[in-house]
Amino acid sequence: MTKEKILEALGNVQEPDLGKDIVTLNMVKDIEINGNYVSFTIVLTTPACPMKDMMKNAAVNAIKLLVNKEAAVNVKFTANTTTKRNDPGTVLPKVKNIIAVVSGKGGVGKSTVSSNLALALAASGAKVGLMDADIYGPSVPIMFGVRGERPMMIEIEGKGMIVPLEKYGIKLMSIGLLVDEKNAVVWRGPMASSAIRQFVTDVYWDELDYLVVDMPPGTGDIHLTLMQTVPVTGTVIVTTPQDVALADAKKGIAMFGQAQLNVPVIGLVENMSYFTPAELPGHKYYIFGKEGGRRLADEYDLPFLGQIPLVQSIREGGDKGAPIMVSDDEITKKAFEEFANHVVRSVSMRNANMSTEKLVETVG
Repeated sequence: MTKEKILEALGNVQEPDLGKDIVTLNMVKDIEINGNYVSFTIVLTTPACPMKDMMKNAAVNAIKLLVNKEAAVNVKFTANTTTKRNDPGTVLPKVKNIIAVVSGKGGVGKSTVSSNLALALAASGAKVGLMDADIYGPSVPIMFGVRGERPMMIEIEGKGMIVPLEKYGIKLMSIGLLVDEKNAVVWRGPMASSAIRQFVTDVYWDELDYLVVDMPPGTGDIHLTLMQTVPVTGTVIVTTPQDVALADAKKGIAMFGQAQLNVPVIGLVENMSYFTPAELPGHKYYIFGKEGGRRLADEYDLPFLGQIPLVQSIREGGDKGAPIMVSDDEITKKAFEEFANHVVRSVSMRNANMSTEKLVETVG
């Protein structure tokens, strides 16, 4: 066996999402050969890559079929999360991808989706932060059980910076960590927009593969401010199957589709898709309608990222400060894991296939 023959064989192994082989994509590193033993490392586009096992099996089979059927193949993995940042020296320079989770209306479970998406990404080995940008109705302190806690301050290059709290392996920041929850945040638009800018410029996020931003419902000042301030990788639209939610989700899709906003939509996820009682696990009750999110995704030619069931344990976990992704409910967790897999695949494909984005420009 030689390195050349190994590379030639691995040239038949495709990266499923990018549609090219792993050798052409320069994903094979550190080939070592000792008799019938061969080892090498595949560099993934994200630690959360859902296609890892498929590529491993394909690589082992390629070497056994095309090089040496007696080969003992050891495939190792590392990850270099892809990014499409064209401003690495300015805003959030160490954050590779920024995912804004948005909805056209309140009450569709956007914060639940944001929180469990962040936790699912972290569970796969990625470095993740969660920014609660819902100034008027922050949910993160309750959902993560950090009510009453206050972030610390540190000095970075002569500037005071807020250090995010850390819980369940992710970094957290919310206006609810800075103000007394008994006091309503009664701010005009410019004040709320200023707070969002501070969450970006005055919080020490450090190195992250993904920063998930839980946006306020609707379309307004805060959305425009974030898109102007931050090079957002893309948005995830959250809806429920019912027609009222779908109508408002269309407004969110339309907002990011406008010429003055240069923000791609990563895809659409349908929350509260169906109800399955614990005592009847094989039954699905479509309380809010059926397949509305999938039809909307098809209508706008958007990736459909998955369906999240309406499950009592999801609500209970959020209320008691332990989201479903840190529970033992493997069945419900699987829905969020599959959703997160679709998100990272869409982000990786977007980073590989799209030209470098400019910072969002709004016409004003």
